[in-house]
Amino acid sequence: MDFECITFERREAVGLLTLDRPERANAINRTMLAELNAACDAVESDEAIRALVVTGAGGAFSSGFDLKEQAAAPPEGVAGWRAALRDDFDTVMRFWHLSKPTIAAVRGPALAGGCELALACDVTVAAEDARFGDPELRFGAGIVVMLMPWLTGPKHAKEILLSGEDEIDARRAYEIGLINRIVPVGEEVEAALALARRMAAIEPALLKRTKATINRMYRTMGFDEALEMALDQDLLIEAEGTATKREFLEITRTQGLRAAIAWRDARR
Repeated sequence: MDFECITFERREAVGLLTLDRPERANAINRTMLAELNAACDAVESDEAIRALVVTGAGGAFSSGFDLKEQAAAPPEGVAGWRAALRDDFDTVMRFWHLSKPTIAAVRGPALAGGCELALACDVTVAAEDARFGDPELRFGAGIVVMLMPWLTGPKHAKEILLSGEDEIDARRAYEIGLINRIVPVGEEVEAALALARRMAAIEPALLKRTKATINRMYRTMGFDEALEMALDQDLLIEAEGTATKREFLEITRTQGLRAAIAWRDARR
């Protein structure tokens, strides 16, 4: 398959999907969302692929959803925001719901939507330089896929989300349950592939049924309903708009994203 914003290759029984916009720290734009879904469809239908590793090109996993693209062409009204946020949400959650194991190999920043994507994978392997966080509230936005409370518990989740924390290093991420392993920089992909190969050696039906059972256990605890409720709240936030978000996007449009982030950070 030929893609513009991702690459995909098969390593024997393991698929390797790479977010490939290194010049934008692998920011997730609309094209990448469509390509991620196409790749997941291919993995789901290919019986020869038994596990999937997801990583980022260059020195980042992903900086999150593409705010520069959003500033240039923001969704209009409730209907526009509902469609955009549903696309964001459903694409990230493909990695949770995929019938085969998914493993994120994270190097550098995994922020906002990029953090959510790493958390949606079944296992997350992080390099020592990995950095996680959800800074959305600091620029007037909401959380699209609120997985954080399910992984860390309410105390850590409230501290991170309500302060817009985006400097969670690999050690702290491991301590609070966001990731599974820490490896030296440059070894994260091979470590993830090695784990994926170990999973791929197990009978596919056993993998699928066991993953589905774990996911079903979370569903009985209200997982799916809670995430949908959080998405509804994000729709209200984005459709109504905030003064902070309007100012952030205006600076992005007129001065660039770097200036907008500097403005955001100066407001701490």
